[in-house]
Amino acid sequence: MSAAEPRARDLGVPFDGTPGPLNAITDVAGVAVGQVTLIEDLANGHKVRTGVTAILPRGHASYELPAFGAWFALNGNGEMTGTAWLEESGQLEGPVMLTNTHSVGVVRDAVIAERVRAGGADASGYWWSLPVVAETWDGELNDINGFHVHPEDAARALHEAKGGPVAEGNVGGGTGMICHEFKCGIGTASRRVRVGARDYTIGVLVQANYGLRDSLRIAGVPVGQYLRDDRIYSAPNPAAGDTGSIIIVVATDAPLLPQQLKRIAKRAGMGLARMGSYAGNGSGDIFVAFSTANADALRDQPLQQASFIGNDHLDGLFEATAQAAEEAIVNAMVAARDMQGDGGHYARAIPHAALVKLLKRFNRYRPPH
Repeated sequence: MSAAEPRARDLGVPFDGTPGPLNAITDVAGVAVGQVTLIEDLANGHKVRTGVTAILPRGHASYELPAFGAWFALNGNGEMTGTAWLEESGQLEGPVMLTNTHSVGVVRDAVIAERVRAGGADASGYWWSLPVVAETWDGELNDINGFHVHPEDAARALHEAKGGPVAEGNVGGGTGMICHEFKCGIGTASRRVRVGARDYTIGVLVQANYGLRDSLRIAGVPVGQYLRDDRIYSAPNPAAGDTGSIIIVVATDAPLLPQQLKRIAKRAGMGLARMGSYAGNGSGDIFVAFSTANADALRDQPLQQASFIGNDHLDGLFEATAQAAEEAIVNAMVAARDMQGDGGHYARAIPHAALVKLLKRFNRYRPPH
């Protein structure tokens, strides 16, 4: 789906806070996003519905210069590689990659290969790399065990990464994803925050694939209690538990230290909770946050100096993270379209007209500007 498709605000969904110009993670200067979407009906009857999304903190300079970063697992039934070193060093080195569960390895290896091809070994003489690659499960719609993501797909997502509007819904790593039993996928949003005399941006990108219908809330409206059709997991099995996963990537230009970015990453879970998620046992809810500030402090020097916002002044950034995470998820749902996939399985997109009707019924509708 192109970024020109209707978004949640276009339907009258009300959100708190002030978004950036694009209402996207790329409102954080320097952040680039690349996506490769793989949709194919194979001769053997299987269907490919998957892809790769790449987020580069410093654009194509991300290989040369890390960013302060941190990660947090609200519930760890999922995978995000490279987190041991991210936790230890407080530095995110290279891109954040998103794909399906069974393609983490090939994407990880492809990122290392791209790093080698880029040249310029580190001081030890090696192209040393522990990429951050995260996943959610698209096996309901995608022939996930056919291993259809290849190294060249990850490489293309990296090469084509750019700033500007970000496509949402059935694209990139989100191509085959489902959330709250509606078709879902990639979504993004941003917020502007004033701290002291300066303005900063929080940008969020999600790959959303979590949750059952009953718990779904949008802008406080118990949508899941009213939109009851096409409940692909819970209709045939009312005892179904919360499965799936969500990856949330938080970017900011605010100067923050790694331990502060871990606090930011945790607040992404507050946006998830606003949607009605309780981070069930079967759901991998894993978040990563990075700051593009303090570039000079991350160059290879014996003595470094970094600036950072005082802890007593972080509340606005915490709130913005929760707000942007919530809106990014709704944007993913609104942008998604019906999809039939492997084995005849299907996922319906949330019906826009029915959602608007519910917003009006609960006095939550806000006319688009």
